[in-house]
Amino acid sequence: MIHLGTLTITYAGIASAIAILTALIGTLYWMLHPPKSKADLVAKKAETQLKTQLGASIVVFSSDIRSEHMMVLASKLARGQRTVLLAAYVIEVPFTLPTHAPMELEDRAALDILAAAEVIAKNNGCEVRTEIIHHRQTSEAVLELAKREKANLIIMGSYREGKYTGAPLSRTIETIAANAKCDVLIGVEGKHGTLLVEEEPEPVTATVPVLHAE
Repeated sequence: MIHLGTLTITYAGIASAIAILTALIGTLYWMLHPPKSKADLVAKKAETQLKTQLGASIVVFSSDIRSEHMMVLASKLARGQRTVLLAAYVIEVPFTLPTHAPMELEDRAALDILAAAEVIAKNNGCEVRTEIIHHRQTSEAVLELAKREKANLIIMGSYREGKYTGAPLSRTIETIAANAKCDVLIGVEGKHGTLLVEEEPEPVTATVPVLHAE
């Protein structure tokens, strides 16, 4: 027991005061930092995994695979996660030509597409590397590139084997998705969707010289 003039303090009183103060502090902390819900914990875990897993992301283009709409998504994703973004255009070389044979029309088309990809990335505050690949098969080229770049994500548009309703996705898309050693994000248009559907351009009649092999 402690006497301070007319005030008497007991050790039991001190202990009680400390206990009350501790409980008060704990209550205030709980009020300011409420426990996270299950949804919050799941979301946090997903964000952590995404930051850990995302390395190089590859956006694939070709004469059949149009990925401009996916480039916008890829740019925003790469900017948010500060990941490396690579836009690659694959040109399929026929077996009648050497793999590295110049293909002026195809190379020019590739340069135009990749220039557009650079603009999309820039408009979304993201830096992007570009590369043109000559290969016999698009699927093999993409898989080899993903392995070389140690990619964690392949992003691409899609196309179907036919123009009829319900046509399956192309074998190229399926081969990449089935054999990639990383995640593959494919933009597939829905039956009633409009975001991933491109308007059909007016048909243009042009005269194209035909080369016959001797």
